[in-house]
This record gives sequence, structure tokens and C-alpha cells, in this order.
Amino acid sequence: MEEQKTVVEQAKEELEKRFSRTLAVAASNLCVHCGLCVDQCHYFVATRDPNISPVAKAEQVRRVVKGEHDWLRRIFPWWTGAKELTEEDLDKWVEAAFRNCSMCQRCVVNCPLGVDTPLVLATARGVLTAVGKAPEILVQLADAAIAREENLEFFKDFYLEQIKELEAELQKKVGDPEARIPVGVEGARFLYVPLSGAHTIMPAAEIFYHAGESWTLSMFEAANYGIFLNDPVRSKRITERIIREAERLKVQEIIITECGHAYAVSRWEAPKWFKDQPWNFRVRSILEVMDEYIQTGRIQVDKSRNPFSVTYHDSCNLGRNSGLFDEPRRILAACVEDFREMTPNRERNYCCGGGGGLVAIPEWQDIRLEAGKPKADQIRATGAEAVVASCDNCRHQLGEINEHYGLNVRVMGMAELVANAIVPNNGKK
Repeated sequence: MEEQKTVVEQAKEELEKRFSRTLAVAASNLCVHCGLCVDQCHYFVATRDPNISPVAKAEQVRRVVKGEHDWLRRIFPWWTGAKELTEEDLDKWVEAAFRNCSMCQRCVVNCPLGVDTPLVLATARGVLTAVGKAPEILVQLADAAIAREENLEFFKDFYLEQIKELEAELQKKVGDPEARIPVGVEGARFLYVPLSGAHTIMPAAEIFYHAGESWTLSMFEAANYGIFLNDPVRSKRITERIIREAERLKVQEIIITECGHAYAVSRWEAPKWFKDQPWNFRVRSILEVMDEYIQTGRIQVDKSRNPFSVTYHDSCNLGRNSGLFDEPRRILAACVEDFREMTPNRERNYCCGGGGGLVAIPEWQDIRLEAGKPKADQIRATGAEAVVASCDNCRHQLGEINEHYGLNVRVMGMAELVANAIVPNNGKK
């Protein structure tokens, strides 16, 4: 009988599988420990704890990578800081890579050498997932998404019944008994992929109705918890459900709801994962679609319908990682009378603290809310009455820090804001 490998041996094997040129650079001596990333991390800004600064967290992983791959370790181990991996190290990695990092990428933007610290910590996440040390709830959520497709017939009738109820609400809202929330329509222009919950379906359905859009609703949710685990097998499997659905329905585009990581995965990662498959459609965020509708006049909006001051939170995945900065600001310019920028904003905006899957892990709520303090301070400084976020995880986190820090603001999604501002045109283009 083959001897069972220890957790450390399994972790070493997984780390070796994930070793690449880019990881070699990120884990090398390129980081000169200048400390310029430290004040850029919302965890450090909130806690002033140097042990959870980007360089300190990454160094826990770098030392092990150097122990395996840095040839200088054989001559000057004391100089490279290389060390042998232990199970205690893996437990520390859970704290460094999951609990104390939202993968927001702000440290990279502010590093003069461009050291990819999140890549180092994401590698640690992947290793921890492979050896069964990742947060259990993230694994369960990823597996549940896969199970939904495998047992689609079981979920289908209940889902369609829910959509019929939402359709009745839409008809009342727009005053048209013919208004529809289509599901499974072949040949539609858009496949709209929501999240679980009416708040990601209803505003979009209302906007599509007024734009006279040809669209159909996905049977699946956009969320991909496999990416938080850095588990390529689960991540690809979850994304593939939507790709197959889009191909089956022969749509022209996949439109991702207001979800930062879902957009980043579908827009940037999926084409690399499935490069051998034909891509007969493009992927866009609903942010881009709403901006297009307003700019081309497919929907008419009235600023006075949102009579309160508004600030905007740049989601890390939509903004810093995907470059969607101008689209939300053009929408806001059209839909509100009083828009107030946070400082800093755009690519230098602070993470809200809820990214990286952390909003799904209740036992880490304490550090998550503490890490959200820089964002709370940003919001308070604007004096705005409402904060808009075009990412559901961000909205969840902002809602919690709103209550925790007594901000007394209204937390909204962009689609909700646009739907409020629409001047009805009876669903005609």
C-alpha cells in the first residue's frame, strides 16, 4: 500500500505545480522591502499592524518559494531568508492569504517595482485549497454552483416560478402587462447573468425593458467562488456553465451583473482558459451597457429623480483590475445632480474590505469591518447621502460598515440608480 503523503508534502507538490516564471519574479529578491506598499494597504491603515502589511504577508510565502527554487539558498541561506515549509507555516498562510488580504491589488499599483504581491498570496490560497485548509464556506459555495448545473432539472421549475413572480412585479412597475423577464430564449442579443437575488434582476429588467432590448436571463448565477480559492478546476467549471448556455442560446453577448469578480473572471480569465473553443460572443459588464444606452439615447434619464448627493465606490475588480472608471462616472453625471468623488479614487481607491470572498466568512467579520475603516472615512469625508457600488460584495460590505461606523448613508447599486432616473418610454427604442 502506498504511504499517504503528509499535508506538508502535498503542499510542496502543489506549490511546485503552480511555480511559474511570473511567480519566480514576484517571489524573488525583486522586493527590496522599501515599505512603500505598507501605507497603501487598507488592513495596515486600519490596524497599524506591520505583521499584516503586504510585504510581511507575502514574505511568509516567499521564504518557502526561495527554499525550493532560489539557488543562492545553498550558499547563503541566511541572506535569502529561505526556509523549509512546515504545517505551522500553512496555518499562518491561512491568516495571511485569506483572512488578512482581499486581493485588492492596491499594493501593486503603488509599488515602484511592480511586485505582484497578490500573485504570491493567491498562490498560497491555491496551495491551501489543495490541501484542505481553505475556508470551508468558500469551498461549499463553489461546489454548490457546480451542483446547480448538475441538478438543473431539480432547480429549474422553482427558479422559473420565482421569475414569474418577479415578472408580475416588473409589469406593475412599468405599467405594461406585456413586459417580460425572458428565460432560455434562443437568438437573443444578450444573455444577462445575475446573482442570487431579485436586486440583481429587477433593475436590469426594467432598464432592458425601457431600452427595448433583446435579452434573456441566465439560469445560473455570475458568482465564481472558485476564483477566491485560486482553484482552476472549480473556477473553470463554474464559468463553463455560462459559456455553454451562451453557445446553446446563440446569443451575441454575455452581460455580467454588478459583480466585480464575476466580470473580471468572465472578461479576462475565461478567454485564456477556453482559448481552444470558438468565442462567438463578447463579454461586458452591465455598467458598459447602461453607459451605452444613455450615451446613444436608448433610454432617457432625469437627474431630478435622484434628488440626493451621491458618491461612488470604485470596485477593485471593475476599476483597478478592469479599467471601468469612465463608464460609471458618465452614468452618474447623467443620473444625479450632486456627485461627489471620494479621495483617493479610481485606481488608487481604497478597497472596501469585502473582496476576496471575505464577505462570505462570518467568523472573520471583525477584521473585515476593521479593515473597512479607511473606506468608511472616505465616504464620511464626502458628506454624501448615498454611496453607489457596482459590485454586490462591495454593497454587502458597505452596508455593514455603514451600520458599524454610523455613516447613515444609503447604499445602492448603479442599476438601481439608473432605474430610478429613467423617464418611461413604454418599452420602445
